[in-house]
Amino acid sequence: MSLLERVTSFESLAPERGRGLSESPSSRDRKLSFSPLPESWDPPMVTEGQQPIGAFEVPYAKRIWQVVIAVIYCLFAAGIVFGYAAIKPVLIREQVYRNFCTPDEIKRGVRTRYEQEIHLNLMFTIAAVGTNVAALPIGHILDTYGPRVCGITGSFLLAIGALLFAFASQLPFDGYIPGYLFLALGGPFVFISSFQLSNAFPKHSGLILALLTGAFDSSSALFLIYRIIYQWSGGTFWPKKFFLVYLVVPVFILIVQISVMPKASYKTIGELVKQVEEADDVYDDQIDENTALLRDEHQHRQSVVSEITDLIGSKSGVTHLKKEEKKNKISGVWGAMHGKTAAEQIASPWFILIALFTVIQMTRINFFVATIRKQYEFLLGSYDAAVEINTFFDIALPLGGLLAIPFIGVVLDHTSTFFVLSALVAIATTIGVLGCLPYTWAAYSNICLFVLYRPFYYTAVSDFSAKVFGFRTFGTVYGLIICLAGLFNFTQSGLDAVTHMVFNGDPVPVNSILLSAALVVGTALCGFVGYRAYQMRRENLVHEAEWTRETIMPGAQSPDRL
Repeated sequence: MSLLERVTSFESLAPERGRGLSESPSSRDRKLSFSPLPESWDPPMVTEGQQPIGAFEVPYAKRIWQVVIAVIYCLFAAGIVFGYAAIKPVLIREQVYRNFCTPDEIKRGVRTRYEQEIHLNLMFTIAAVGTNVAALPIGHILDTYGPRVCGITGSFLLAIGALLFAFASQLPFDGYIPGYLFLALGGPFVFISSFQLSNAFPKHSGLILALLTGAFDSSSALFLIYRIIYQWSGGTFWPKKFFLVYLVVPVFILIVQISVMPKASYKTIGELVKQVEEADDVYDDQIDENTALLRDEHQHRQSVVSEITDLIGSKSGVTHLKKEEKKNKISGVWGAMHGKTAAEQIASPWFILIALFTVIQMTRINFFVATIRKQYEFLLGSYDAAVEINTFFDIALPLGGLLAIPFIGVVLDHTSTFFVLSALVAIATTIGVLGCLPYTWAAYSNICLFVLYRPFYYTAVSDFSAKVFGFRTFGTVYGLIICLAGLFNFTQSGLDAVTHMVFNGDPVPVNSILLSAALVVGTALCGFVGYRAYQMRRENLVHEAEWTRETIMPGAQSPDRL
């Protein structure tokens, strides 16, 4: 999932833990950075070409088109590599890596051999790792050069990936793995750079983020659609034709980035409010022949203030801030590590436990996506049943993301972080148990839970990072969590090897090991968060009691009047 699924345009309005609405006015200048590289608290001065722009400066219709276009190209590019389970049967039928089968196996008509299976899954593993590790440089590029450069870079990466995959069988080297990797890298570039569009309509930022996230989840269906067309055409619409046609997507992205999409990011609500405050500081109470031009300037500023107020719905943004404070209080652990350096946060149990849990869960998720057909072929003892399960999964994966999006926001905004983490561990354990049962009903139940759990899990981890560690170090801390989890995904090849060579294709032992590890780490994480939430609640009560002013009863200062 995305680096910033839970980031809204209100992020720069939230005060530090323990501060009231009226404190630290300069906090409004603090905005979420997409960059994982540490920066100073106050944002550095930027050049003219990199300055964020106010949405009111761009025509309403153009902003609508920008959002619509972003949703369209995210639908066709953001996360297509996660449709691997759908395209894998096509690659097997096209005899990709068939050269790893022995002549005897080919003669016997073996569907896939161990080495062929390992190479196919390695292609997805490397792509999944690349997607996660890419969050590190993408954030910095986005902060430094803006969304247009990110979008153009993504279009070139997608084009290179499509060309390599199209001509892989004719190249003197293995073009499938680098081709799939470039497709994986291009997705985050166009996806992450689109999140700033939520500030194009601040009052509807949640809806825009939901549309973009839904497009990301649905993009995995592209390979399912291709597989259906491939089967319908009897194999004549082979991968080379498909990926050459797919070049239309990066070309479209390149054109719209140059002609329609914004060069710089839109200002957040915090930046717009700051602009209003600066405009209010200009007074024209002394107008003479030397300062007469100030009147026109002041009128222009007031016009800008009016446009900003129409855009964000209020002049000060206090209403939005109160809503955010209410959500933060519900969390129970909001601000636990705010104000700490990135190094201090990374060395804390907060980071260590959530990083371990993320590493294990991401490995489980991607291992299941890469091996679902093989797992159920063994568990159900039927290739045809495994194909039906695989087809159901290919359809359910994008639909699950779409169905889960509205409920995820409600759960994260109206329940405590301890409850969210407990739900993650409980559902993950249920999925693990269902994945070990050799029954058809268990397989379908497992998939239904899995496709709903996947977006919930990714979103909850980013939400946890924002609430606990804060926005000042969000890029560094969350980027490192995802990077570590991505690098650990290389163990999928080892898990594949153990499943085939040690357990003779039985996925239950490996699934049980991963389930046990996730349960132990998840329980430790929930226990720690629950205990710290209790401590923070007590500390807040003590703090409030200390700052409560003494109230003198009427007549207490005049005893004779009693």
